[in-house]
Amino acid sequence: MSHLVESMAYVGEMPWHELGTRLEKGMPLEFWADKAGLNWEINRSPVLFNTGIETDSLGSFEDKTVLYRSDTGDALSVVGQRYNVVQPREILEFYRDLTEVSGFELETAGVLKGGKKIWALARTGQSTSLKGNDVTNGYVLLATACDGTMATTAQFTSVRVVCNNTLAISLSQDKESAVKIPHSTKFDPEAVKKQLGISVSGWDNFIYEMKTLSERKVSLKEARDFYHKVLIPPQYAGVESAGKHSIAKAINLFEGNGRGSQLESAHRTAYGLLNSITEFVDHEKRAISTEHRIDSAWFGHGANTKKKALDAALALVA
Repeated sequence: MSHLVESMAYVGEMPWHELGTRLEKGMPLEFWADKAGLNWEINRSPVLFNTGIETDSLGSFEDKTVLYRSDTGDALSVVGQRYNVVQPREILEFYRDLTEVSGFELETAGVLKGGKKIWALARTGQSTSLKGNDVTNGYVLLATACDGTMATTAQFTSVRVVCNNTLAISLSQDKESAVKIPHSTKFDPEAVKKQLGISVSGWDNFIYEMKTLSERKVSLKEARDFYHKVLIPPQYAGVESAGKHSIAKAINLFEGNGRGSQLESAHRTAYGLLNSITEFVDHEKRAISTEHRIDSAWFGHGANTKKKALDAALALVA
């Protein structure tokens, strides 16, 4: 396929990656399944091969099966017999009680890489505003893959409204920021919700950290040290040219050219440092396409970079 994003639906404002079909608020999950391209199943079939011993002679590999789409017949991956499939409908069903009872609002859902990755993102209703009307909203992202690149993962994510920067967050000192269920284990949505620990107190802890970052002024030297720590791999530390282009872009965003960088909460603060990295990863970093950038920012190298930036920023206020 020429694009990583095969289909996607959203409500409200167009997402930062400017992809998808807009839906009205409050649509049932069944409608989401259709518009987001999640109304199909992952089937499995034995692995067969041509032995070449006789004409049309086929052998089978009993330890492996092929996963394929029920609607198109397209192959997704080859997995072991004990591999537990998580169906597209299960990703949406995870949110049924959260949207119908707990006040969550499904905001985006879709298919990446022809069905190899599937996700849905819901707003929790938790929101806060830092100095200068810098608003951040809370979300829960659930995603799975059947190509061996990731376990089924549920995680809290924040979105800064002024720039649509995304950041995976830990909402509690005693809870993980993400719950990962390997495909060797059966997916239990209720157990995942319990383990993730959806709580107001957890959100308050995260916002306390962000407010603390917004009050910590940083010098240009501290900023440069921060970017070297976050953007240059350890094996290239000390190499003068390493990360030069990326660091220059990030500093440019931090010094006033980033979205929301002039707000009181971000101007020359540790919070501004963090958001310059999230904006760089989500919007500015070189990528083959917007679709590749989404995959990286949520699940790949970009997500890891943002985690390093969060850790490095919090170290400035420790």
